[in-house]
Amino acid sequence: MASSMLVKVTCLSMICLVLDIPLANAALSCGQIQLTVAPCLGYLRNPGPSVSAPCCNGLRSIYGQSKSIADRQSVCRCVKGTIFGLPGINLSALSSIAPKCGINLPYKISPSINCNTYFSNL
Repeated sequence: MASSMLVKVTCLSMICLVLDIPLANAALSCGQIQLTVAPCLGYLRNPGPSVSAPCCNGLRSIYGQSKSIADRQSVCRCVKGTIFGLPGINLSALSSIAPKCGINLPYKISPSINCNTYFSNL
């Protein structure tokens, strides 16, 4: 079942990437974000002592490209709509993944984050 969901998310990501469907005026499309964070799914479902280099590199890339409020809101909405819809995601692993990758976020990644209001206050 979980692998079926991963296949669906990957297919959706590829469609968005090929069609270059952007979110608002974001620097990255949701499909690009999904493909970039795909290496993190293993850690998010079965956390270990460290996060893989491909996962951390992808997260750092997205973080570095999300300069504006609109970019951050788009990334937040994409991640929230994708990650929290997948079965088996460990929420404590999700909240610890950024610091383990050396990314200092001024907020906690959680299902309750409000992407529209929170990022306009940063």
